[in-house]
Amino acid sequence: MDVVIVGAGITGITAALLLAEKGRRVAVLEKETVAAGETGNTTAHITEAIDARYHYVKRHYSKEEARLVAEASRASIGKIAELVSRFSIDCHFKRVPGYLYTEKRKYVAELKNEAASAREAGLDAQWVTEVPLSFETRGAVLWPNQAQFHPREYLTALARRAVAAGAQIFENTFATKVDKGRVETEHGIVTAEHVFMATNVPIGGFTHVHVKAAAYRSYAMAFAETNAHPDGLFWDTADPYHYTRWQETNEGTFLITGGEDHRTGEEEDTDGCFERLASYTREYFGEHEERYRWSGQIIEPHGGLPLIGGSSTEVYVSTGYAGQGMTFGTAGAMLVSDLILGVPNPWADVFSPMRNRPHITTKEFITENMHFPAHLVSDRLTSAGVEAHSTEAVAAGEGKIIKVDGRKIAAYRDDGGALHCLSPVCTHMKCDVAWNPAERTWDCPCHGSRFTPTGDVLNGPAHEPLEKM
Repeated sequence: MDVVIVGAGITGITAALLLAEKGRRVAVLEKETVAAGETGNTTAHITEAIDARYHYVKRHYSKEEARLVAEASRASIGKIAELVSRFSIDCHFKRVPGYLYTEKRKYVAELKNEAASAREAGLDAQWVTEVPLSFETRGAVLWPNQAQFHPREYLTALARRAVAAGAQIFENTFATKVDKGRVETEHGIVTAEHVFMATNVPIGGFTHVHVKAAAYRSYAMAFAETNAHPDGLFWDTADPYHYTRWQETNEGTFLITGGEDHRTGEEEDTDGCFERLASYTREYFGEHEERYRWSGQIIEPHGGLPLIGGSSTEVYVSTGYAGQGMTFGTAGAMLVSDLILGVPNPWADVFSPMRNRPHITTKEFITENMHFPAHLVSDRLTSAGVEAHSTEAVAAGEGKIIKVDGRKIAAYRDDGGALHCLSPVCTHMKCDVAWNPAERTWDCPCHGSRFTPTGDVLNGPAHEPLEKM
């Protein structure tokens, strides 16, 4: 095998297609099914706008690197549009404007600066005073010609095209260990000249990547829309911030709202996140029938830019997309494919996971990474997180950290009344997990690993289940 790709989300499937079309023998390993991971949880804003902001990149990196980030974002949208057109993919793809708006006067100068910085980076961004929403704003950065689609429809069609080009996709195949040219799975070992971990976070090695990124949960809801609505992607500057768009589907049109982000494993009332988002939707967009609710894992990188590339010529990663998973996921596939093919790519240095920017202050790096030692010390030396001292305190459908005979236990009682007892110690770097009641998962606050109620791995970087007790 020439290339083995771990992960069948937008990054992995796009890379599989690009490499297979160049004649490379490609195998994709996916622990669930195509687009079942974080790609399936996205709200699918396809945009040149970035969470880090172009004025930040220009100031902390350089004008040239801001131009390269803009170029990568624009090329990514163009690649998605090209693939949709070339393969006639029916995924409700649509070009729409994007609006980064504010309701507060204090953010106007910052957004005007962002519009100017984005234009300097080569993008057609502009400051506007009118935003097509039903409530008053103070203006916005307008990003013309952005895009949206139905992510699962796009990915399943792209996967079929990758297979037609010669790629092999192995679903329900959990990769448990990655090394140079070698991937161990529950079904056997795959060897290849190159390994690409196209997962939300690397599942092995790349410790330097784990300390340069932090995992956050973001919440989304979809409501049936029966009224006229504007076309566009909308992002506000509130705290917590919100994002909104409308999506036509085969089931009808939906209003999609999202936000209420928090560090993974550090919010006890995750049901409350959904309720606050529902309240926001009612206040700003009126009463709508709720149809779906879900959350996703966002990886925020130190320095604001994705971490794409490799520490060697055999193993590559692509992570840290913040809120631009569809755009940077596609850019990551394009960049790593070029690296594997030996094609020079101008984005390689600015996105490199090995990049070192001493002029970027260490404040945010220290702030994010203090969580790990703080949690580790607290978990080992205190009763932090303990909610009860008896299994009888755990109701059906509920999980709790309890302490019995001096031992901490992650206890879950299923809907049938059966009790499942696990070690609360995350198998990645030994922090204690916390119960997420909205998702019914055990979440690690240190590096974002997530487990099912019975301990199986949902999200890396952990690749071993919680120990049964």
